[in-house]
Amino acid sequence: MDVNNIFEQDLKIVNLGNAGFAAELKDLGVEVTHLDWEPPSRGHVELIDALEALSYRDDIDEANKEAIERYSSSAPVLIDVGRAIDVIPGLSRDTYLHSGPPVAWENMAGPMKGAVIGALMYEGRADNPDEAEALAKSGEIEFSPCHEHNAVGPMAGLISPSMPVFILENKKYGNYAYCTFNEGLGKVLRFGAYSEEVLERLKWIENVLAPGLKRAIALTDGIDMRSIIAQALHMGDEVHNRNKAATSLFIRIIVPYLVKADIPNDELVEIVEFISSNDHFFLNLSMPTCKAMLDAANGVKGSTVVTTMSRNGTEFGIRVSGLGDQWFTGPAEMVKGLYFPGYSEDDANPDIGDSAITETAGIGCFAMAAALPIVQFVGGTPQDALQYTQQMYEVTITDNNMYSIPFFDFRGTPTGIDVRKVIEKNILPRINTGIAHREAGIGQIGAGLVSPPWECFAKAIVALAKEYGNKTD
Repeated sequence: MDVNNIFEQDLKIVNLGNAGFAAELKDLGVEVTHLDWEPPSRGHVELIDALEALSYRDDIDEANKEAIERYSSSAPVLIDVGRAIDVIPGLSRDTYLHSGPPVAWENMAGPMKGAVIGALMYEGRADNPDEAEALAKSGEIEFSPCHEHNAVGPMAGLISPSMPVFILENKKYGNYAYCTFNEGLGKVLRFGAYSEEVLERLKWIENVLAPGLKRAIALTDGIDMRSIIAQALHMGDEVHNRNKAATSLFIRIIVPYLVKADIPNDELVEIVEFISSNDHFFLNLSMPTCKAMLDAANGVKGSTVVTTMSRNGTEFGIRVSGLGDQWFTGPAEMVKGLYFPGYSEDDANPDIGDSAITETAGIGCFAMAAALPIVQFVGGTPQDALQYTQQMYEVTITDNNMYSIPFFDFRGTPTGIDVRKVIEKNILPRINTGIAHREAGIGQIGAGLVSPPWECFAKAIVALAKEYGNKTD
């Protein structure tokens, strides 16, 4: 082409990056193809350098394979119910566990403070909210993350000494995981409510539900959790915010043993009615299932696989296999979603809870393509649900060999979040979750979707590069 005639030709323009330039050209009637692109690591030189430093290590992929193998070969089984102080390592009369990374009382979000107040009243350490708050402030109570005690808790995640917990054993690796019982939705302790009805329900769980289930589970050879989750994914659950199928499957398994457990008839009826009316009952089993499997994958030298994502309502924290129990934190984000009548984002607390352990394990929002009806609860469209799952394949290491998605020709769910891919591709994990009121004592006000803060992964990749980023070690 003669360079002198170039401006007489029809222009074919490709716009890279800033969509605003493409929009202006289109407004002028110019044909333009837009490519949605941004530089790796959001252009941060320190992060690009960290990625480059790690690229010299040819053993990182092998370390990640080992971490994924430990996760995939895990065999979490529900074996018992126990009192928290009797079974959870490091728990004492004055130790109360919470969701997310470490947080002091003065920095706790409203719903977590509400849950602490309720837990202290439940334990008989205080007669009213004012006494409970004074005790929480006094320094007499030690607050510690559930994740640092082989446990998980949804939303505020409060585990106090007398609370009954599910006990899961990873039969392959011998580690254990623990979680409290699901109270249902709305005004419940995990969302920061502590009214009389909340405390009465907790006492009923302690005195009726937990002993009944303990007797029933004792009659089993242990209940395989992975098989329930795998089936539930084929029945419309993603086993985080939608647990209808999983709860129903659990009922099918446990009811015959409840009947055989010689439980007083009135209590048996109450137990079955409570579980069957609580679609989220299985959440508190799916979470420790994921915890048991991911704990087995933690501590693999050189691995860049994320083994924890969790939030306390103030901060979001992640932990990475190759860096053990170090937390990398950033400010918790606001959840975008659907609100119960009378509430809005102005009433909402930032993201909170340990339940993102499900996404960390390749289910939850990572499996939304298996649970299209969930968009009626968290917002969006069925197409959004498909896109969320598709996008998560971009930042994960493998397809899950246990959990599959029928709509994608039974492709395994995206599993094994790789810090390197998150930073390189600028794609954050997606999480679907409940929304708690920002004030203590009110409870749940909605549900929606959220992502971790970028800072968590940025800090982690720098730490990984510092630890492993050379050619020889």
